Amino acid sequence: MAAMSRIIAAYRVRGDAASIDKRAAAIAVEQSVEMPISAIDDPRILADVVGRVESIDERGGGDYEVRIALATATTGLEAGQLMNMLFGNTSIHDDVALEDVDFPSEVLTAFGGPNHGLEGLRQRSGADGRAMTCSALKPQGMPPEALADLAMRFARGGVDFIKDDHGLADQDYSPFRERVRACARAVAKANAETGGRTRYAPSLSGHLDQLRHQVKVAREEGVDTVLIAPMLVGLPTYHALVCEFPDVANLAHPALAGAQRIAPPLLLGKLFRLLGADAVIFPNYGGRFGYSSETCQRLAEAARAPWGSLKAAVPVPAGGMTPERVTEMLDFYGQDAMLLIGGGLLAAGEHLTEVTAAFARRVAQYPEG
Repeated sequence: MAAMSRIIAAYRVRGDAASIDKRAAAIAVEQSVEMPISAIDDPRILADVVGRVESIDERGGGDYEVRIALATATTGLEAGQLMNMLFGNTSIHDDVALEDVDFPSEVLTAFGGPNHGLEGLRQRSGADGRAMTCSALKPQGMPPEALADLAMRFARGGVDFIKDDHGLADQDYSPFRERVRACARAVAKANAETGGRTRYAPSLSGHLDQLRHQVKVAREEGVDTVLIAPMLVGLPTYHALVCEFPDVANLAHPALAGAQRIAPPLLLGKLFRLLGADAVIFPNYGGRFGYSSETCQRLAEAARAPWGSLKAAVPVPAGGMTPERVTEMLDFYGQDAMLLIGGGLLAAGEHLTEVTAAFARRVAQYPEG
């Protein structure tokens, strides 16, 4: 029988020269068979299933990169089990972080990646050959009609995508069905007036049956794009939804992603893309969060770099961005991106449409504008 294919997982491990070999071997066992090797007498398991340390490289400051080969078959090619085998028990040890993963082609084929990706979202919004634009409906606590008014003003300003704030769910003050109906119809009315192609992306939340129902409600209102936080709903649920509704594009939100001790370029840029994110929202450097410019660059590259047959996902830098930073962000990310500015536009108050239109123009006219 042919040897099983292997996934190569790279971990950052704190340690010292005297103990790192033993520590690496322990991680390989923990992430594969989780028992003393001496107690295994099946040569097939020893050869094909037990994790194998491929390399150990010192990175300085007491950190080492440990690369471990794990049998692909142990993942069952299912999202939750994939994460379990990559970092399940070892995530409990605070001296280890999951930094990167190299996947064999069968994993890429099994999970499929984005249904629409960069080019699909461009086609939906009419953003041919340029970066896309996005804004957010907030704050929480507003009733559907007030959110719909904001959506109409954003759409009249020509923004490509309008997403719900990720904190909007199915609350009493803004029930999902009423909010989606009001906002979708407001955006459709604005598009009819302007000839625009703005997309409204409602925020999905809940267990799988609730998510399915919400997608169906959205589709009834002509909505073909949604917002979803994969770590909040769970990666298996997220992937199931992507597969079940291939016509519905999704913007993946990073809520809870920082709690995992998984490198952001891997989790947000690579794993979210593998499981079907068409666009990946992440905190841009210099905003409300602490990502460095290097982390953001690596994340954007992971989202859109050639990767087997997978479509490119759209990197969406966000988190406290302002119109004044548009040129800087486009210089940094290029045209294959979506710029998300929420509060920085909403602060314009009664001039929201005009400020949004200026934002959309600046992006459309880059680099001349």
